[in-house]
Amino acid sequence: MKTPKNPTHQTSLQDSLQYIKGVGPKRAWLFSKLGLNTVEDGLYFLPHRFEDRTRVKKIVQLIEGEQITFTGTVIDADVVRLGRRKKLFQVLVEDDTGNILFRWFKFSETYMREKFAIGRQLIVSGKPIRGSGRALEMTHPDVEIVPDDNNEALATGSIVPVYHTTEGLHSKSLRAIMAHLVERYAGLMEEFLPAELVRRNQLMARSQAFHEAHFPPPDTAASDLKKMRTPAQFRIIFEELFLIQLGLATKKKHAGEQDTGVPFKTRGPLIQRFVRLLPFQLTGAQKKVLGHIMENLERPRPMNRLLHGDVGSGKTIVALTALLTAIDNGYQAALMAPTELLAEQHFLNIQPYCEALGLRLELLVSNLKDKNKIIEDLASGNISLVVGTHALIQKNVQFKNLGLAVIDEQHRFGVLQRDAIGKKGQAPHLLVMTATPIPRSLAMTLYGDMDISILDEMPPGRQAIRTERVDAGKRDRAYDFLNKALDQGRQAYVVCPLIEESETLDLKTAESVVEDLKNRFPKHKVQLIHGRLKKEERQTLMADFKKGGIDILVATTVIEVGIDIPNATLMVVEHAERFGLAQLHQLRGRVGRGVHASHCLLIAYPPVSESGQARLQAMVESNDGFVIAEEDLKIRGPGDFMGTRQSGLPDLKAADLIRDIKIIEITRKEAFALIDRDPHLEHPDHHQLKAALQHKLGDRLDLADIL
Repeated sequence: MKTPKNPTHQTSLQDSLQYIKGVGPKRAWLFSKLGLNTVEDGLYFLPHRFEDRTRVKKIVQLIEGEQITFTGTVIDADVVRLGRRKKLFQVLVEDDTGNILFRWFKFSETYMREKFAIGRQLIVSGKPIRGSGRALEMTHPDVEIVPDDNNEALATGSIVPVYHTTEGLHSKSLRAIMAHLVERYAGLMEEFLPAELVRRNQLMARSQAFHEAHFPPPDTAASDLKKMRTPAQFRIIFEELFLIQLGLATKKKHAGEQDTGVPFKTRGPLIQRFVRLLPFQLTGAQKKVLGHIMENLERPRPMNRLLHGDVGSGKTIVALTALLTAIDNGYQAALMAPTELLAEQHFLNIQPYCEALGLRLELLVSNLKDKNKIIEDLASGNISLVVGTHALIQKNVQFKNLGLAVIDEQHRFGVLQRDAIGKKGQAPHLLVMTATPIPRSLAMTLYGDMDISILDEMPPGRQAIRTERVDAGKRDRAYDFLNKALDQGRQAYVVCPLIEESETLDLKTAESVVEDLKNRFPKHKVQLIHGRLKKEERQTLMADFKKGGIDILVATTVIEVGIDIPNATLMVVEHAERFGLAQLHQLRGRVGRGVHASHCLLIAYPPVSESGQARLQAMVESNDGFVIAEEDLKIRGPGDFMGTRQSGLPDLKAADLIRDIKIIEITRKEAFALIDRDPHLEHPDHHQLKAALQHKLGDRLDLADIL
């Protein structure tokens, strides 16, 4: 591979970082490990924190644990051996008020002796700690050598940026590279936001914002920097979120313009018969959401709605009402679920209603004996309603006239599969469901091109679930509690993360737990269910559990969603520290479905990570799925929450979906209003904005055909 020539004049934001002063081929490779290849990438690589070096202290003023900057002179430097193999490098530094010891445990002796020559002047930043002799000392502090010309522009007297680094790319050299990059290229960050938008929201000029976001003026408030609320930071966050909302507004507007759907007559005879079959009254929230859905179905534009609500809030009945409305209008309907077990559960829950209404319902999954016959009958229109997995979107599956599709647990599919089911009919109506409550900020960005409905009310009779953390040393206590529940005639789930022994993870496996439970409870029926069982075996086990023939169902997370056993009042989760927060909340939602008090016991095995502690604490403190979802987003970040990496949501450079909810609301309002006025960004004032949108999000949001 040829090495590109060094351009004599670098004037583009797409210039390679390799040719920035201080970079070169080796460091360019290190930058690429951080996802940084071009100058533009570098300018968006914002500091993750700042050190205030505007006030340089004396050594006597140092306080344990407080980030501080001071200057001093090296008076001693040497290697200290700790036994045969271990050694450290110590440097003693003094000023006119005292001295302090520095320690390094990883070092090159030749380099360190040269750097810390006796008499050398240093600028030091770090947090002092108490050493064994109770004197203050510092480990691996940030040290800069005072140049001979005493030019300390990057060190003292300023607010210093601190960047995320990678091995081989150290803070000081990275800061020098970024200073050169910003000085030379920030001026190329031209304005693309309309002037009126900039004025209305009091936004800083774009080039100035990128300069000050890296190197803030000395009078910048430390609290504003920490909260990402300086004028420079606000400007960059605003434009990042505005572009996302603009892309979503464009998609939504385009969908409304292009697709012509079929308007349905709602509340017809089939729906009236179905409502009479229900053994319960719909909640106020269900009625409200169904009102939104029926309004959508009555229009000639295809419905594109997200329905999200907590575990057990009654989404399935809402979905079935929509599906039956399509059938009532002479069309076919489909419900797609991410796993065979969930598809089976939907099928079994819906089957009694379809039988009573005289409708043909079929299940379509990959491993099915009469699969070809079902595919033929779908194509001929002999099947009214089909429930299935991704098998529904295979090329050989065709519908005669698909009028409405429901996708359950949307986050497990991704955007492409969501689009694929829509291509199985002539612009069918689409309802997307998730039992994972979505924080409002994420819903407005991830699903901003959809209408959103929330089921925020539990059906009557749902029990509050008491959740407790049980440390592994007190595991027997959890099973004593299980014994009491069994004595009262109740049933229980015990969930384990693995089926078989693993050489790499020291976890209680489902099989060993089954044996343990059989020994503990010889009078009770214990059974294991997992994803590797055949469909018929799983269905038989679940039916037996529902009838009361099984007392304890040991399971992997195949029982995470879609199972409703009113007599099951206890959920025990082994190795709860290994599960995600949304997953734990879904598991907990399997109990509390009857009239009896219900409990969830989370057994945690050490060591429990910091994020694991946060997850368990959130579960103990709240039953509210939306509170849980906010905590999950804080712990995991938007990139991993609900698998959003496959969703089209871009990686955020400056914005934060929790912290910046108010800015999301402002940018959403601005973006949707602008697209209403100029749907294709054709006005001369919007040409640069259109180019920026195509550059930043064109591929991610599939905007090429729209713009």
